[in-house]
Parts: sequence; C-alpha cells; structure tokens
Amino acid sequence: MILLIVESPTKARTIKKFLPKGYEVTSSFGHMRDLPKSSMGIDVEKNFAPKYIISRDKQKKVTELKKLASKADKIILASDEDREGEAIAWHLRYILEQASKKKSSSAKPPIFERIVFHEITKTAIEKALEHPRDLDMNLVNAQQARRVLDRLVGYELSPFLWKKLRRGLSAGRVQSVALRFIVAREKEREAFAKKTYFTLRALFTAQDTQETFEAKLTHIDNEKLERVEKKEVFAGTYSITSSTLTSAEEAHAVEQALKSSACVITDIEHKQTKRNPSPPFTTSTLQQTAINRLGYSSKQTMRLAQKLYEQGFITYMRTDSVNLSLESTLSAKKFITGAFGEKYILESPRQYKNRTKGAQEAHEAIRPTYPEKTPDDLGSSLDAQELKLYRLIWQRMIASQMQQAIVDSVKVTIEAKHEEHSYTFSANGSTVRFDGFMAVSGTPPTLTNTIPDLHKNDSLQTKELFVDEKETSAPPRYNEASLVKTLEEREIGRPSTYAPTISTLFDRGYIDRDEQKKLFPQEMGTLVSDLLAEHFEAIIDIDFTASLENTLDEVAQGNTEWEPVVKGVYEPFHKNLEEKIKEVKKKDLTQPVGRNCPDCGKELIERYGRFGKFIGCSDFPECKFIEKTKKEEISSGVKCPSCKEGDLVMRKTRRGKVFYGCNRFPKCKTAYWDKPTGKPCSKCTFMLVEDPKGIVRCSNKECEDGPKPRKKSS
Repeated sequence: MILLIVESPTKARTIKKFLPKGYEVTSSFGHMRDLPKSSMGIDVEKNFAPKYIISRDKQKKVTELKKLASKADKIILASDEDREGEAIAWHLRYILEQASKKKSSSAKPPIFERIVFHEITKTAIEKALEHPRDLDMNLVNAQQARRVLDRLVGYELSPFLWKKLRRGLSAGRVQSVALRFIVAREKEREAFAKKTYFTLRALFTAQDTQETFEAKLTHIDNEKLERVEKKEVFAGTYSITSSTLTSAEEAHAVEQALKSSACVITDIEHKQTKRNPSPPFTTSTLQQTAINRLGYSSKQTMRLAQKLYEQGFITYMRTDSVNLSLESTLSAKKFITGAFGEKYILESPRQYKNRTKGAQEAHEAIRPTYPEKTPDDLGSSLDAQELKLYRLIWQRMIASQMQQAIVDSVKVTIEAKHEEHSYTFSANGSTVRFDGFMAVSGTPPTLTNTIPDLHKNDSLQTKELFVDEKETSAPPRYNEASLVKTLEEREIGRPSTYAPTISTLFDRGYIDRDEQKKLFPQEMGTLVSDLLAEHFEAIIDIDFTASLENTLDEVAQGNTEWEPVVKGVYEPFHKNLEEKIKEVKKKDLTQPVGRNCPDCGKELIERYGRFGKFIGCSDFPECKFIEKTKKEEISSGVKCPSCKEGDLVMRKTRRGKVFYGCNRFPKCKTAYWDKPTGKPCSKCTFMLVEDPKGIVRCSNKECEDGPKPRKKSS
C-alpha cells in the first residue's frame, strides 16, 4: 500500500479521485507537532533548540496515521509547497519514522517521498508523483526560525505587558507593527486640523446642439486653484487637496462675476489611450480586492480560497507570483476565442513582471484550475460566497489574457472673461471605443461626462453654476485592504501572515471596525502600542521587521543558517527587556467614576479586566461589588419608527457584524442590517436604508425596491 498524506480531508477526497487502486489518501489536519503552550519550549542555552511535542488534540489522529503507516510500503508527504507545508511534512516524517523504529527489526521500514503541486488536477498529481523530491530543510529551517523568534518575543514580551498594563495581553513581531500603523493613523487623524475651501462647477450649453456638459473651474488669472500639499505621515506621504478659494465670500464673488461672463472654447484635445488589464491575483492582491469588492475580511477570503483550492477549482492560494503557466494561457485563449471572438485574443500570452521582492518565479499566480470553467458552470458546486470569490479570480485571470481596451478621451478648455479677470474651466470626457478585457466583467462600459461635438472658438452659454463647500480630508483610516497593501509595500510579514495577524488584533481587543469597515484602535490597543514603541522600538521598527523577513528568505534559500539569525535578534532584545522590567513603572489604568459603592460605601473605580472595562469597588478584594460599563453607542441620528422614543444606534452581533437597533432594547426590538436614513419609501412607507456601498433601498423585503433575494448556500 502507498500512503499519501495531505493537510485537509477535503483535499484528500479531491486527490483520491485521481489515484489508482493501491493508494490510501488521508489527512493530518495541519501540524502534528508544535511548541508547548505551557512553557517556552526553546532551549536558549543550546543554540535555541526547539522542544516539539505532539499536540493534545492531535493524539488520536497521530495514532490513526501510525496504524496506516505500519501497513504502508511507501509514505508520500503531500502537504502545501510553502514553508509551513514543508515543516508539516518534516514533523510527519519524524513521527512516523520514530514509530517504524519501534516495530520488529525484521520489518522493512517504509520509503518516504515528498511531492508538491500547485493545482489539484489529475495531470498535476501524476506529474508530482513522477518527480518526488527530498524534504527541503532550508524551507523547514526558515519556518523554524520564524516560529522560534515569534515564540521568544511573544513569550517574553507578553508577561512584560501583564506586569506594566494588565494580564491577558500579547505582543508579537508583525502583529505589533500592524497595530502601530493603525494607532499612528488614528493619532494623525486626531491631530489633523480641517480647513474649509471652495470649488466651482458650471453646466455649459453648446449653442449649436443645445447639449449640456459639466466643467470645473481650474484657474483664475492663470493661477491654479487646486493645490496639493504633501504631508509626512507614519506610513509615508499623504496628499492633502485644497483650493485657493478659502472663504464663501470669495467663492460667491467669483460666481457673480461668471454669471455675466462670455465663455469661449480655447482648446480641444482629443486623445486615444489603451488600458491594460490587471495581472492575475497574488495572495495580497486577492485579499485587497475581495475586501473592497465583496466586503470579505482577509481571514474570510483565505478560508474561502482554501476551500476552492482543496476542491480543485483554483490553484494554490498562497503565492506572491503573477506568473501563469503556458498551458493555462492557451486554455484561456481557446475559451476567449469561443466566448468573445478572435478580436479579443492575444497573438502571444501576456506576461507580467513580479514586483514583489523575492517573489518565487517558479510559482503561479492564483487562477482557475480550468480556465474554461466559467462561474456559471460551477454554480451548483459552490455556495454563494465561494462562487463570488471564484468569479473574482476567474474574471481577473481571463481578463489578463485579453486585448487592451481602447478609450477615446477629450479635454475641453473654456475661458470666461469678466472685466480685467479671466477664468479657466476644464471638462474631461471619455468613451470606450473597444471594450477589450472589460467584456469579461459582463457589464457594459460606463461613459464619463459625455462631451458633445464641440469646436475651438465656439461660444457657450452658462446654464447653471455650483459652489461646492469642501473640507480638507484627514488621512483615512485603514481598512483591511489598505492595511494589507501597506504591510506588503513595506515588506512586513508575508502574504500568508496577513490574515492571521489582523485576526489576532481583533481577538485581543486591540482594534475594531467602524460602520464603514475601517479599522480603529481600541483604548487598550493604543496603550499597548505606545508602550512597545517607547521601550522596544528596535523589535517593532518597520525597517527592522522588513529586513528580518529578507533574512528569513535567505535562510529559505540556503544562504544562511537559522540559529545565528535568531541569536542576533534575541540577545539584544532580551538584554533590553531585563532593563525595562526594572525601569518601567506599572501604569495605573483605574479611574474614579464619582460614585460610591452601594455595598460598602467606598469609592467606585473603573478598571480593566479580562473581558474589558468594568466598574468595581476600590476596596477589592474585601468588597467584590462590580458592574459593567456601558459601551459608547454610535447613533445613526434616526428615531426608532416603532416605539417613537428610542434612537437607532450602531451595534454588533457576537460575530462582529454591524447592525442598527433601537437603544431601548429589549423593550423595543426594532433592528436593521443597513444604516437607516430616516426617510420613508415612496411605495410602501417602510424605512429607506443605505448599504455599505452607498446604495439606498427599501428595508421591506416585500417591496419591489426592497432587498433582492440572495442565493442560498448549498
């Protein structure tokens, strides 16, 4: 018997379809061995030797694997092809080899082989079986170095936080840097002083055609109105757009002057541009796009991608490469020819350059395993969420192998004169001449500010003028997509670490989401970040964290040993930690609330506990009176339509999903999933609500303007 071991049962079932009799396919459910939870598990004195144990929850599975291995002549380790997968294979081999040594000396030990593949197809599996290899200890050592470093830093830094802030806190290399970005951005927003400015727009009418179009005032007396100020922020440079018109009086004076000004076209510029499709997805770009378009968190995106991969629908989802195999591009070309026609195909496959430093060129981008399988073909095989993500991946890959889109654009310059002043307007419009790769999205190309047929020196009539009051914008909060992008640009962490890193920040209560799904720090997150930044700058420095990732890449390539890398980080960190334990005083997080304890009469104080803030007696533990603090509620500004007394406020379910409910709950149980507008539907009088994409609709499911029925998950 040949035993083939993968990580997940879904993957095992998919692979089993492609193998002949004589193969037994099973799963390990991930790692079998890990560092112990009850102790550090690293012998610092013996060159940082890790002490691995079999996890308690894996004991039963290990027994099953040993039983199967005892009957096998060959054991094939087929875990994922990244560092984590290589480490899983290495641990499995160690466990099963140790078990085989305990058998009778006459029993022949099994042969071990390691195979890797990028897609779960019959061809890929057969090819992998024909070309087995040895375990890559360089990859294993890179994973060990990361695991040991994270354990050393986390295991020693977390107790420091317990002593100086409160118990239950944690810190980590990448996690703490990600938190620092979010905290720094919030402070930048709080320090930002908004300024009011004004812009003007005009609706012009062409005398010959009587068609209207919109233009924007760009210059007064040849001086540009719009100005862009560069401001240094923690993550880089931020641009602030404003205008030289800083008062309403100035803006309305210009408006009055324009009402009696003659307007003439001084220039028309026609231009044809070609637009290229985006490259196929890498792990980070998939996460960013899924967050922005589908509203999926990075953790949810990776979970769904894992399911698609294990079922054989997409290629491996942890990659930093944008390469595509020749076989896949030829399949895409054949599909495009049949579905769209020959004018949409390329003469030769389009290749993209990997921009990520150290990207693994031999790997492929995330793509559909079979490009000819459209999302409609898989509608009955996937649930609604999986199908949406598959559609995103499929469209991106197919589009990458289609012709460019051709766009005709026109820029019209208009001059208006009043007394000794001149005013310059600019209008831009575009139309799609050839949709090219845009055709795969299934939606018609949009037209931008259609400009009528105009000529130089034509006179125009000013139909309407608009004065827009605006404010300079503070640096925006990160959402998961922009945070992932920032981490990737600064080379902090790796694509496979982004989702668990962000998830950990939520789990620890360090960050939360606002109603637009933007990330902001909780009070404890700010306290932790500030404390680490003040006393452990070296360990959570952006440049240091990025350079360490590059060093781990060197380990993975076999260019350096892992133990000296760990030593070089740990020794100065440990020395600094010992000094800080003595120097830094415990921060008093208690605050008086201005009331006395109803049980003993002593002062009540607000303090932090394991589950957040609470109010307790200052005479604790003698007096154990406590009460929960009320969470600050964000009001929608809309009165409850049912009870007419309460306000509709933003709340969250246990799983963190935002909804709006009456603050008189449980007396009033009125609630909406989307933000209430306070306005009634014109057709049924139910409340109109606005979804996260800004679409306003009726909250009544029975109303024709209400929510469309969703496809049920299979």
